[in-house]
Amino acid sequence: MFQGNYSINLDAKGRIAVPTKCREQLVADCGGQVVITAHIQERCLCLYPINAWEQSVLPQIQALPTVYKAAARAQRLVIGYAHELNIDGNGRVLVPPTLREFARLEKKLMLVGLGNKFELWDEDAWMATLADEGDEPIPDAMLALNI
Repeated sequence: MFQGNYSINLDAKGRIAVPTKCREQLVADCGGQVVITAHIQERCLCLYPINAWEQSVLPQIQALPTVYKAAARAQRLVIGYAHELNIDGNGRVLVPPTLREFARLEKKLMLVGLGNKFELWDEDAWMATLADEGDEPIPDAMLALNI
């Protein structure tokens, strides 16, 4: 399970250094093979271990009924932007230019563990998201949480 947040940098070649704790877990879980893709609702990226991608995420996205525009859009974003990558010997991953552009990634980034995946955010966008309390009603499932 991935959790926590990490302030990291995007280098001049478009690479990120995966923090040691995260890297060790990814290497143990999937040999360092990951899939990075666009998020459906946010201007950030999702990074999955290859096995979670192949066994869970990809089948769910492919099963969406594309007669609905939202489902077709989700497939275009998630599958269309997906890149299989390997963490290199120095613990780095090259973020493809199209994904850097999609998520508007600059130099300072946040890598956020969310259970089965990581999200990769531009640091300023991450801070703005945390500051936005939103105006949606709180779902019943969240009201029942005892945390």
